Amino acid sequence: MDKQDYNKLAKNVLDAVGGKENVLSVTHCITRLRFILKDQSIPKDKEVELISGVVGIMHSAGQYQVVIGQAVDQVYDELCKVGGFSSTESALEENTKGKKKVTLKSIGNGILDYMAGSLTPLIPALITAALFKTLAAVLGPDMFGLLSKTSDLYTLFTFVGDAAFYFFPVIIGYTAAKKLNCSPILSMFLGAILIHPTLVNMATEGTKFTVFGIPSSVQSYTATIIPIFLSVWVLSYVEKFFNKVIPSMLKIVFAPFLTILVMLPITLCVLGPAGAFVGKYICDGLLAMGNFGGVATFLAIALIGALWEFLVMSGMHWVLISTMIVVISSSGQESVVSAAVVAASFSVGGMCFGAALRQKKAGDKSVSISYVVAQVIGGVTEPGLYGIGFRYKRPFIGMAIGGFAGALYGAIVGLTAYNIVPVASFLCVLGYSGGSTMNFVNAIISGVIAFVVAAVATYVIGLDKNDKMAV
Repeated sequence: MDKQDYNKLAKNVLDAVGGKENVLSVTHCITRLRFILKDQSIPKDKEVELISGVVGIMHSAGQYQVVIGQAVDQVYDELCKVGGFSSTESALEENTKGKKKVTLKSIGNGILDYMAGSLTPLIPALITAALFKTLAAVLGPDMFGLLSKTSDLYTLFTFVGDAAFYFFPVIIGYTAAKKLNCSPILSMFLGAILIHPTLVNMATEGTKFTVFGIPSSVQSYTATIIPIFLSVWVLSYVEKFFNKVIPSMLKIVFAPFLTILVMLPITLCVLGPAGAFVGKYICDGLLAMGNFGGVATFLAIALIGALWEFLVMSGMHWVLISTMIVVISSSGQESVVSAAVVAASFSVGGMCFGAALRQKKAGDKSVSISYVVAQVIGGVTEPGLYGIGFRYKRPFIGMAIGGFAGALYGAIVGLTAYNIVPVASFLCVLGYSGGSTMNFVNAIISGVIAFVVAAVATYVIGLDKNDKMAV
């Protein structure tokens, strides 16, 4: 596809969802355009799915999601041009009227949307950091021994790999602010305050500290995500208040200053410690689940492998991804969710390959094989999920069986991740480097098992009730 094709696709999608007037906001993740619409009854799913370039439709987290694939960023850029707005804010400012009814569902959808919108932009940094840590692990003394732990190159790869995790409060300060339409600079500044060496040293030494006379439970917030998530959310309201009440002539100086002044006790005395507390117990809870041992742990991990892609389609997988980030950031490894996700990813490719073996038309076979390539090489599972899974339904059973089998193997051998590599391609196995060589090999075996079992199960089960195996 070229720019003209992206423009045409953007126009068709915008028309199908009711035009600019029906769009409250639009963002995108790795593969989907995420619309918040005034009236979700306007777009007709079947008609939207027929648009050339659209892979599928999802309703999740209060959003109308149009699955595009890897070209979604180009289509999004054209969509913004076609719609006459350059950012989410302009659509919101023009079209948001009145207040939506607040329900538990809307709150839950809002939280998921906030997490997804803040964490998705981190993926390039996480992948890059993981690759550097992988180089240190593979070339270092624990594997090939080409680099000693005292060598400059080993030290370089190690601290570059750790940097993305260490500076999470600053990086997420930026992405969360962009999601909430508040100042990225102030939010990053707040994140920088959380990891300032003085605060870190006080936390290490157990120094007592107060903020304007209010006792602060001093914590180390390096490599944390929940404290900054909470803080930026509150900051968005505080900043909006001061921008509204301070005269324009004084706003440029006093609005940022007063925003941070108010946020200091809120962040350092309330939200920071509360977020660290929640993060600790999330971490401890997941680790405890892995410590149950025996059948309970094996079954739990295998079920995550079987159901993971359904969580992806609903957006709920961000809850587990954020938990993995918290655990790996604090303990350096994770062996519950991570023992399942490599299998879950490759089960999609296996499902598509099994479907290709059953399909009779050459065109259908080639499309299914392209879905395999999209997963294994491109790290995109949506084409297979929508093009095969939703189209035929039955292949989802084969995918779940493959994910279960591969994850069960991962559980039995104690598969452990040492890095976050949030992609579904072959690169995801790099997250399992850093421990023993066999752990890395087991990650590959888990993915192969999931792929093969999903392919065989999909082939045996068939594509639909009229698809009978030849005898």
